[in-house]
Amino acid sequence: MKKQLLLVDGYNMIGAWPELSLLKKQDHLEEAREVLLNRLSNYAKYQGLEIIVVFDAQLVPGIQKSYQKYQLTVVFTKEDETADSYIERTAGELNDRLTQVTVATSDLAEQWTVFSQGALRTSARELYKDLQKTEETILGAAKDTQFTDFRRNSPWNEEQLNNLSQKRDELSQK
Repeated sequence: MKKQLLLVDGYNMIGAWPELSLLKKQDHLEEAREVLLNRLSNYAKYQGLEIIVVFDAQLVPGIQKSYQKYQLTVVFTKEDETADSYIERTAGELNDRLTQVTVATSDLAEQWTVFSQGALRTSARELYKDLQKTEETILGAAKDTQFTDFRRNSPWNEEQLNNLSQKRDELSQK
């Protein structure tokens, strides 16, 4: 099976996701980047993806660097390089028989460029919806685990707990 690699246009996501866009409008761009990385990290771990998040250096001049954070690769491009050009180049280099690259951006020109190189594409909205669905699944699994642990430590069996719940509901309606 191919390794799955997701290249994310960071500022494109920040501009498109409601809560991140709000942070950006309030001049909290660093916080918006941090929230994006945190949410993508959980998504990557759950989906079994490798994710590279790319930010334009033009919004943070002179910062060109690449580092690991939350098990993601974070890249700030060179001062004269856009995130689009970095993503297009990297998608072409890394998309091969062993790696399936998907690019997350709502920039149509970039989508067509990476698609022509054999990479897949997803829009900011599609990624946001998929991420929300994954977060709901993680939360549901956590609640199930918590309840299982609760029941495991309880002297009551499942039938008794159901009877008690019904009795509680009857008494609360009176």
